[in-house]
Formats: sequence, C-alpha cells, structure tokens
Amino acid sequence: MDVAELGSFTAAAERTGLTQPAVSLQVKHLEQHLGVRLIERIGRKAQPTPAGHELLRHGRRIEKDVIDASESMAPHKAAAVGRVRIGTGATACIHLLPPVIAKVKGSMPGLEIVVRVGNTEDILRDLEANSLDLALVTLPASGRSLEVEPIYDDELVAIAPASESHDDATSVDAAFLGSRNLLLFEGGNTRRLTDGWFAASAVRVQPAMEFGSVEAIKQLVGAGLGWSLIPRLALRQSEGAATFRTFHLRPALTRALGLVVRRDKHLSRGLRETMQAIRDEVTG
Repeated sequence: MDVAELGSFTAAAERTGLTQPAVSLQVKHLEQHLGVRLIERIGRKAQPTPAGHELLRHGRRIEKDVIDASESMAPHKAAAVGRVRIGTGATACIHLLPPVIAKVKGSMPGLEIVVRVGNTEDILRDLEANSLDLALVTLPASGRSLEVEPIYDDELVAIAPASESHDDATSVDAAFLGSRNLLLFEGGNTRRLTDGWFAASAVRVQPAMEFGSVEAIKQLVGAGLGWSLIPRLALRQSEGAATFRTFHLRPALTRALGLVVRRDKHLSRGLRETMQAIRDEVTG
C-alpha cells in the first residue's frame, strides 16, 4: 500500500523503516504468491496495476478492520467489560446479591452479570462444566476441580405466626417444634441440615408442607398455617416480618455459605470484584 500511495519504492522504504531492496522483495513475494503483477513503473513512478488497485481496496478494508478490532480490545485490556455468571440459591439471590451487583456495576458499568438460581448440586455441576463462573451455595460442596471458600455462617431460626401466643420464650428446641405444624424446605443442603438437627434430638418430623421457596414459607407462616425453620439471611429487610415471630434454635444450628470456583478458572477483574463484593456484604 505504501508503494502505491507514494509512487516510489524508496519513499515506501523510508516510511516503513526498511531498505528499498527489502520493500521490493516483499512486493515480489506477494506478486508470486498471488500470481499477478501488482506494481508497474510508468516513467520514474511506480503505480498499481488493475490487480494492484483491486488488492488495495481489500487492503484498506482489512487495515480498517484491524484498527477497529484493536480499538475494541481496549476496554477488555483495561478490564472494564466482561461477563460474570453466578449460580446461587433463591435466598442469597433475593437477600444478598442485589447490593453486591449494584456495587460491582457501579465500578464496572460495562460488566454483564448473569445470575442462575438452583440447588447446590445443579449449580456445582454447571460450575464444573464451566457454564458458570462462580457459585455462592450452602456447603458442603465437593469436587476435585473446585476450590471452596467458606465465607459466612448463617444461623437457622424458627419462625411462627405472630397471631399465636408464645409467652416470653426466645428459643425453642426440636421436641417443641416436632409437635408443631411444620412447613419445611423440600430438599437441598439446608433441608439435610434441618433433618439432621431433628435426628440428633431423636425427633422424627413429618412436615405438613414442603416448598422450594423461602419466600413462600414466610408468607404461609405469616398467614398462620404453621411454623418453619429458615436461614436468618432470609429475614433481611423482610416485608412480612410483622406477621411472624422469630426464635433461636436450642441447640443452635447454622449453615455455611461458600464461594466456589474452578481451580483452573482465570480470575478476571470482574470475577475478582464480584467475589470481594460478596465477602464485603456478608461481613459488613
């Protein structure tokens, strides 16, 4: 392109910082590769042949595409854009992630954050398949390719309809709850923890109803349909708090929440900032 634009091999060599023979050799090799004559001399001036003009048209388009591609990489080089795919449970999605996402988007407006809600087993399977970048789940979480970081111990509490009389009690035990109408989670690690807590006190429970949504449980308890055991995290900014009372469990029961990533996962700026924002949220 320089030879055609400047009309001289010597001038093209000066522009590119090469020698005149080196420029001539490059043009010769290109002509041999394409099988056509690209440059012809008209007097003292080098001019493109019709094939050279055609190649110049493609060359200018290619040069523009290369420049555009290079410019489009600038935000990625500065780590200002990207995507983070998070898998988590419904409780964390509702009560924990909104301020986290707002904080991360505030510092990285171009970052795309995708949240997928599911149980721990499904989330970890997708994480291992690399269809998710990060999991925030109830532990335990196992997998040879996974790195697990416990970040938060979430107390489980009992909730009861505010309409019931509970005297001045502040805590309840497994025997007491076993005699109540119970609304429990239908599966997952939190339900397994709950079942184990009852079993440790030799209390056998048969829940009246089972749900996959802690929000549904809260609404039904508030409506007077029974008691439940839920994570305290689910009580953050709870709109229905006036419709039920909260009790500590005796003995205490907690579930551990953890961040999980693949060991070989590249921690982009967006992923690092998302993980730190989650840590800050649970500790602050």
